[in-house]
Amino acid sequence: MTATHDPVRVWHRLADTSVLLDGFHALKHAVRFQARIPVAVTIDRGAALALAEELATDVRDALEKLLVEVPEATFKALVPRPHPTAVAALAVRPARAANLETLARTPRPAPVVVLDNPRNLGNAGAVIRLAAGFGATGVVTTGTLDPWHPTVVRGGAGLHFATAVERLAVAELPPGPVFALDPEGEDIRGVKLPDEAVLAFGSERSGLSAELRDRTDHLVSLPMRPQVSSYNLATSVAMTLFHWSATGGGAASAEGSGTVPGGPDIRPA
Repeated sequence: MTATHDPVRVWHRLADTSVLLDGFHALKHAVRFQARIPVAVTIDRGAALALAEELATDVRDALEKLLVEVPEATFKALVPRPHPTAVAALAVRPARAANLETLARTPRPAPVVVLDNPRNLGNAGAVIRLAAGFGATGVVTTGTLDPWHPTVVRGGAGLHFATAVERLAVAELPPGPVFALDPEGEDIRGVKLPDEAVLAFGSERSGLSAELRDRTDHLVSLPMRPQVSSYNLATSVAMTLFHWSATGGGAASAEGSGTVPGGPDIRPA
């Protein structure tokens, strides 16, 4: 990963086929998880490297090689909604074949999360960020939402590169027992979720589709106070993955220190 001498030309050539990393934290995570990044720009290289020195020393040297400073007007022309950190980059999307191989591999060290017909781009991004944090094998969406949409990637803070993210039909879901969240299901507190589980969550508005429900092996529910309608989708995923890890889940519970070689990074993106 090396900086280019003509970042604007490279940006325009690759923008339509690349993943936009919008902000310092998205770039930081993409670098950590070995994304291919052909171009990265900022309006203040010194400030960006100082941020790396403060929050992510493990990627500071890589960012020093990658980042090219451009005028503010140029930056705003390249990035329609600039992140407050004034850092942006383009990354190569992981090969679909490689992601599908990861999702299909058994036995798995951690569950796959399935979002069935999700509607909210920000929620989908938050789920991908959660899944990466818990060490989930991947996140699959069904329906029309593109999990690599720029708004989803922004919400995921670059952590698409830390897990396998793909859109599939219900009939194409990875192997493994499907545990779907549903208000009528068995209380999850009495259920041990296996590492091979496929954890399915219905859409924010209409719940599980009939097709996904037919594919389900176990319906489970989250504890909820009476007269409370529902949880936010990302909250439901977080509670379910925490239950998996707290009851003996694989890699996430074994490695759950939440730190990286550069030290703790607990600030919100």
